[in-house]
Amino acid sequence: MAEITPEELNLLIEQTYKVENEFNELKSSYSHLQDTIEKVVEFLPNAIWILNSDNSVFLQNSHARKLYKLLKELEYRDEDYEIEFEGRSYLVKSSSYKDKIMLSVTDITDQKRKENLATMGQMAAHLSHEIRNPIGSISLLSSALKKKVIPQNVPIVEEIQKSVARIDRIIKATLMFSKGVVAKKEQFLWSELKESIDMSIKYYDYSKEIEFSFPQEDFMLNADKDLLEMLFSNLIINAVDAIEADENDDGKIEIKHFCDKREHIFQIFDTGVAIENKDELFEAFRSTKIKGNGLGLILSRQIAQAHNGNVSLCDNKTKCFEIKLPF
Repeated sequence: MAEITPEELNLLIEQTYKVENEFNELKSSYSHLQDTIEKVVEFLPNAIWILNSDNSVFLQNSHARKLYKLLKELEYRDEDYEIEFEGRSYLVKSSSYKDKIMLSVTDITDQKRKENLATMGQMAAHLSHEIRNPIGSISLLSSALKKKVIPQNVPIVEEIQKSVARIDRIIKATLMFSKGVVAKKEQFLWSELKESIDMSIKYYDYSKEIEFSFPQEDFMLNADKDLLEMLFSNLIINAVDAIEADENDDGKIEIKHFCDKREHIFQIFDTGVAIENKDELFEAFRSTKIKGNGLGLILSRQIAQAHNGNVSLCDNKTKCFEIKLPF
């Protein structure tokens, strides 16, 4: 075996250092590249998993970590698909490169809900148009019938009129929700609005003894009177239903009125059952009431917003809705 000269040994050492430096540079570049990839993946708004061939996680972002339970339900497919998981809807996309698989999951719950609301709104508007004509005929015929029946049967006709009024209110709410709310403002007194609200309550059917307390002072409003009648009636009828669902034999509904320099403030209190699912309170077609159609509260808020005001829950713990309407 030939001996290595000092010159050859020095050359070998230099080459070794050179290879080691190149390896360290390559390793540093790879680490930098991996760090860049991780930052890009983390920046994406959806959940991302990159899996090895054995389905172990090679890379994932923070959105994916929060949905780690969902990963077990996912599978690689050639086409996009949707999946329901823990009450949410997700769109799943997948792709592969060499021995890696990437899964992308996007939360589309709100989008699906809006699509469903649009479809439900269109169907409801169509049905409302179809129902409106026969309901109008029933209303006219019941008014004529009331004048001709014997006194003992008048309460029966009045029950028919109450039911027709309730259906008519639902039809109006549905059509208004599907078309959008436009306020036609004019000046009128609170006493005029209160008279219309009283009439609306009169036509609503309830069994318990309920005390109504409304503002007695009179003041001027600049708004759409018909829309405000619907707004207040919706909230009062909700309060009536809450009292009907309560264990007590009676209840109270109170409206308080305040003014500041810019707006009227109304607060509606009732002694009925507590509100459930406050987060879903102003969502369309969601209702915990047997009689509810899920449009009363969201339509009330839309009416207030059409007047540049708002409807919300009061800040205190008392069961109370607050209405704000500009002067």
